[in-house]
Amino acid sequence: MKEVTDKLRNFLQYVAVKLIDEPGKAQLKVAELGPKRLRFKLVLAQADVANLIGRNGFTASAIRSVLRAAADREGVQVSLQIHSHEEEAELMAREAAAGKPSA
Repeated sequence: MKEVTDKLRNFLQYVAVKLIDEPGKAQLKVAELGPKRLRFKLVLAQADVANLIGRNGFTASAIRSVLRAAADREGVQVSLQIHSHEEEAELMAREAAAGKPSA
């Protein structure tokens, strides 16, 4: 599973770096949700979130489609979330208040 995770991670990193203005502020988090299930979370600067999502979400949709196609070849289910650092901090604060572990 690590090999598949690394391939998918490298793909996302390559694409994200090409489409955003501040790659130094980007974080890519991976959570294993179960056997053969992964969740990728890109945490970016606020302006970069808009760049990566694209007009009407078409860019993010295309990235998700290619990511899913690559994962399907390996028999893995994936999801991709795109957040700003501010949204991620707010989400983590809510989870901490609710007593949930963050991933």
